Amino acid sequence: MATTTGDPRTPTAPAPAGADHPTAQDEVARICQDLLRIDTSNYGDGSGPGERAAAEYVMASLTEVGLDPEIFESAPGRASVVVRLPGVDATREALVLHGHTDVVPAAADDWSVDPFGGEEIDGLLWGRGAVDMKDMDAMILAVVRQMTREGRRPARDVVVAFFADEEAGGRYGARYAVDHRPDLFEGATEAISEVGGFSVEVGGHRAYLLQTAEKGIGWLRLVADGRAGHGSQVNHENAVTHLAAAVARIGAHPWPLQLTPTVHALLTGVADLTGLPFDPEDEQSVDRLVHALGPAARFVGATTRNTANPTQLSAGYKANVIPGSAEAVIDTRFLPGFEDEARAVLERLAGEHVRIEDVHRDVALEAPFSGGLVDAMVAALRVEDPAASVLPYTLSGGTDNKSLARLGIRGYGFAPLQLPTSLDFSAMFHGVDERVPVESLRFGVRVLDRLLATC
Repeated sequence: MATTTGDPRTPTAPAPAGADHPTAQDEVARICQDLLRIDTSNYGDGSGPGERAAAEYVMASLTEVGLDPEIFESAPGRASVVVRLPGVDATREALVLHGHTDVVPAAADDWSVDPFGGEEIDGLLWGRGAVDMKDMDAMILAVVRQMTREGRRPARDVVVAFFADEEAGGRYGARYAVDHRPDLFEGATEAISEVGGFSVEVGGHRAYLLQTAEKGIGWLRLVADGRAGHGSQVNHENAVTHLAAAVARIGAHPWPLQLTPTVHALLTGVADLTGLPFDPEDEQSVDRLVHALGPAARFVGATTRNTANPTQLSAGYKANVIPGSAEAVIDTRFLPGFEDEARAVLERLAGEHVRIEDVHRDVALEAPFSGGLVDAMVAALRVEDPAASVLPYTLSGGTDNKSLARLGIRGYGFAPLQLPTSLDFSAMFHGVDERVPVESLRFGVRVLDRLLATC
């Protein structure tokens, strides 16, 4: 039988100061519930509730333990919070530890529970943002609060940031902070954020996927201009026909296999764990290794090649009128180092009657699976899970690390979670009935606390 705990509506205040303080493991679930109960839906058009309420909660959580964070808005209600934790060695380059407080919208009728109820059922917290990424926000807050209460400092300066607007590209969040407040990130060269550090089962072994790369984003508008006219007449300059042909060509294009260094390293690791052969030139070999990752194949499968998916169509206003123009939107994701090549292919597929306009573009990223920070992340995981394997991977989507890269900050995805094999974690991202195990959050704060003390 399902068991439910907690008030599903009202966020609780941060725990009061006193002689006996809760640990990060004690309060991470409560903080996560509180954040889930704050609706920060981002519709991408400015019509949502904004992130101000969540930002104020973060501010209260940090100031309650004696920190002095800064809150700022890029537009009314679009609030972000930043605080800098002084490190033991102030001469070292700083680390940015960041999350975003906005979430994608949720259609309540599709869910089994209130998507903003923050309910705990059978040891899992349910709600929009439970994995993307209020779970990591809660882990960051819980660890920072415990370290501050105990008078402990991280190994180096850590800039802790909670950004608005990640789900719409960061214009009102990380991108705004980078463009208007670069001083907040002075001395920082590395960053840690979402969509990495979670466990998967590979060939009977538990492995953690550490995100070292992410594909670039190109949201493109296809525009076909033609000759308007009566729907009963012959018209060889029909904009809808030109556009439809371009959309069909792009949607059906077989993008070739292209393995970047990160994907190659991941598949090599999967081959070692499973005993399957790996031939980087053989699509069947690559596909077998991708499928060996189970549900995580959703992320990895899209990183072996560029992709382009038609997502929107718009044309005409009446059944018997041929419109003078027609438009479509294409969501393209390109591999690190392959943006120009992908754009050239799209221009060719669009054809002479269709032009391409940028809606939103952002860079692809690839960082090395080596160095002090990576070593510290791997070591922190292995203290909690000594037999674990840690593999690099490429995210098919994007994170706020793209914005920080404009300042020369190298980003990784590391929100450490040890997950039950029965949970289809990758389906939770932007999915229905999003949920995360409480024990996974407790595991995560132990790893994160150790990482900040050693990295």
